[in-house]
Order: sequence, then structure tokens, then C-alpha cells
Amino acid sequence: MTKYILNSGGLRNHPEKAREFNLEVVKCLGNAPRILFCFFATPRERWEEKFADYTSRFLESMADGVAPKIELAIPEKFTDQLKQSDAVLIHGGDDNLLLHYLKQYDLPAIWQDKVVAGSSAGSDALVKHFWTCDWRKCLDGLGILPIKFIPHYKSEFGSNDPRGPINWEQAHQELVEYGDKSLPVHALEEGDFIVIKIL
Repeated sequence: MTKYILNSGGLRNHPEKAREFNLEVVKCLGNAPRILFCFFATPRERWEEKFADYTSRFLESMADGVAPKIELAIPEKFTDQLKQSDAVLIHGGDDNLLLHYLKQYDLPAIWQDKVVAGSSAGSDALVKHFWTCDWRKCLDGLGILPIKFIPHYKSEFGSNDPRGPINWEQAHQELVEYGDKSLPVHALEEGDFIVIKIL
């Protein structure tokens, strides 16, 4: 069974929700889970910086006695790294950049029976259709999960954008009408997450 955890993003703004999410990632994985942090949605030159920051905050949220071993995902090693990992956490950033990387792999086969967690763009990539805050339109994800997704719902995301604030109700309606209209829409407020288990 593969366990998917989809977070809406904005975890830095919601430390208690971040802790709940991080604990869900390591739940039932023992005292020394092997976690792979994937930053494919951000420019390569920022990966090590983000890895240090996110690793520190992730470890701070752990329960006593739980000490994850965290590794930075590297594209050419990604398949082998997944084999050695209990979970992968796909962090947010640019949806198109992330999809460019992930489409190179035999997904979902290479993370079968793992925990696969996404945040913001990391969640977008896993679903059938999503509404992207960056491009403010509907796009197609990898279609691994038969749902639609809106990250950062009803947040201040983009409030300083020259295009003006996001019209969240309009975004929701656009996604309802986009693609497969039979699929449920999950519009989560920042820091909130859902868990979906696939046999």
C-alpha cells in the first residue's frame, strides 16, 4: 500500500500544522525512518540551502525517540534513493519545473509501498488536475490520484502580486469545470492535508 499525504503548503506560516504534517509523514515508520527530501520544484542552486533549512525544522517537530535520516534527492539517483527510503517529501515551488523532472520516472511504480508526501506544487503534481497559484489557471498533474487540488486556498498567497489578489471562488469554479468533471475537488487551507491510501 502506498500512502499519499497532500498538504496545501504554507507550512512555515503554520508551525503547529507543520508539526502535524511532519508527524504524519513518519507515522508507523519506526524510530529511524529514512526520508528523501525532493526540491525538484525549485532552481538547482537553492537545493542545499533549502535542504538545511527544511531538515532543521522537520527534525524539531519530531516526537521524542524518533530520529529520521534525511537525504537530498538528486535526479540521476532518484530511483535508487527511493529504494532505500521509507518516505519521500516533495516540496513546493514551480509546478512546471517539478513536472518536468517527475515525468522522467516510472511513477508511481518506483515509490510503491512508500509514504509519498507533497506540499503545494508537490501535491499538485500527484493529482489529475489542479489550479496553480503561480499561473492562475488549471493544469494537469501526473494523474496518480483521481482528484483535483487547489493549494493555499483562501490564503494571502499572491497578495503582493501585480495581478492583484487571487479570486479563490473563481479558481474553485474553474477547476470544477476543468477536465474530468466527475472528480472531487480538494481545496485546502494552508497547512491542512489529506491522506489517501492506494493498494
